[in-house]
Amino acid sequence: MRGRVATSLLFLLFGTALGTWTSRIPAVKSHLDLGDGQFSLALMAFAVGAIAGMLVLGRLADRFGSTRVMVPTAVLEGVLLVPPAYVDSLAGLNVTLFLFGLTHGTLNIAMNANAVQVQVAYGRPIMSSFHAVYSIGGFLGAAVGGLLARQDVGPDVTFITVGVGVLVLAGWSALWALPEDRPVPPDPAGTRRTGPHAKGSVVSLDLLFLGALAMCALVGEGTAADWSAVYMHESLGSSAATAATAFAAFSIAMTAGRLLGDRLAARFQPVPLVRASAVLASVGMLAALLIGHPVAGAIGFACMGAGMSCIAPQVYSAAGQRDPARAGAALSLVVSLGYAGFLVGPIVVGSVSTVTGLPTALAVPALLVLCVAVGARALSPRGGDRAEGGSGSRAPKPPDRSDASSTTRRTTAD
Repeated sequence: MRGRVATSLLFLLFGTALGTWTSRIPAVKSHLDLGDGQFSLALMAFAVGAIAGMLVLGRLADRFGSTRVMVPTAVLEGVLLVPPAYVDSLAGLNVTLFLFGLTHGTLNIAMNANAVQVQVAYGRPIMSSFHAVYSIGGFLGAAVGGLLARQDVGPDVTFITVGVGVLVLAGWSALWALPEDRPVPPDPAGTRRTGPHAKGSVVSLDLLFLGALAMCALVGEGTAADWSAVYMHESLGSSAATAATAFAAFSIAMTAGRLLGDRLAARFQPVPLVRASAVLASVGMLAALLIGHPVAGAIGFACMGAGMSCIAPQVYSAAGQRDPARAGAALSLVVSLGYAGFLVGPIVVGSVSTVTGLPTALAVPALLVLCVAVGARALSPRGGDRAEGGSGSRAPKPPDRSDASSTTRRTTAD
């Protein structure tokens, strides 16, 4: 139980730090007197840093163990949240946001790899609960940032306050984190390890396809964040307050879906769950676009949020369980592709909307998530793992060795 709490704390601080930064973007932008184009460069620096962290440094979780990487990285997350409030130039903001993004991306991979390890020890699906905590952290960070902004508290005090909270959560996680398994000898072929020091490339068509599924799903999440209110206000003629309900409905439905996701995965198995979720997201959004009414719009984005809530956790779980010894490397590939969809999706929708109009352009993410339903079979465990359900109702059992057994007993008993 303690191992699960420790990993949940990391997902919480991960979402809180990002939500806090996002909520104070206007204040940082105003302080430096930056135009939209200039500030977009700073946001790009964060994105480049995050992708570099996921693709490169995230693999350290395999070499040194996810716990040994995620705890110090979580500490850096709290420390590096602060500098963007103190820089006095665009160049300084680019550097600080790149470093923050680099840490953020590395932590993303390490904590997801650790979540796979904890799920294995639990013997049942629990990945969605971690992602639900991340969503809650995002709400918490945005709420704290918004509250302090209303009290005319500057970004510097805001980031220091939240940064200290992040350090406290990181310290708590360090005390309760699941101990790393000791590395074991290679298999007879000498090509694989099942401990923290595993090496080697994990790039395969299988993982690339899982990454493509994550990308198709996260296009919708990025689009909802950037275009939902614009669609409601400019295309449907709703007030600014009503327009905001679309993303609120999306976020609430996604959080609720993730809180229920583990039970649904255990009951229905990941493949049928992801397939049904993708259909719900796609059909609900397409129907809303055809109706073209503000109420239908809010319901459509709620359907998209509920449908997408279970997709990414199940895709990441399947990727991490393909070879648990190299979960960090597998997740670095799959999560990076998903994050690319999150970043590029809104840009594609905006470009298409200049030709077809926004309502038609919003059909793009709705159709892409339908592709996830078609390709959901890729989440099935391979070979002999099928009986255990590595992505199914139960996580694969730990290897039959005494240290892994004792780790599992400690985790369950705590």
